[in-house]
Amino acid sequence: MDRGVPGSTSHRGRLTVDVQRHGASLVVTPDGELDHHTADLLREPLERSLEDGEKLLVVDCSKLEFCDSTGLNVLLGARLKAEAAGGGIHLAGMRPVVARVFEITGADGVFALHESLADALKETAQS
Repeated sequence: MDRGVPGSTSHRGRLTVDVQRHGASLVVTPDGELDHHTADLLREPLERSLEDGEKLLVVDCSKLEFCDSTGLNVLLGARLKAEAAGGGIHLAGMRPVVARVFEITGADGVFALHESLADALKETAQS
């Protein structure tokens, strides 16, 4: 299955990643547990999207049940690549357990965070 293509879904046990186009933004939705065993499932579509010229990515975190330091590093790496290309990564709908990882590490201060996917899409449409 071709990861990173709008409409595609990839999975490995505890994590699935769906990629869909919503207007000017590409929405990447990880569902499950993001850790050192599953991080490549998110890394690959994020990197492929950026390589294909996408500049604004929204990661819908509303279905993300867990995120460890490896998952956080995937998102931070994608953020750096997106910003180098003149774009950015927006994170939407984080559950408290995932938000806590971002708070503890200070990563919540470097991402555009949104309460919901709808809020993130509204802001990215104005960009």
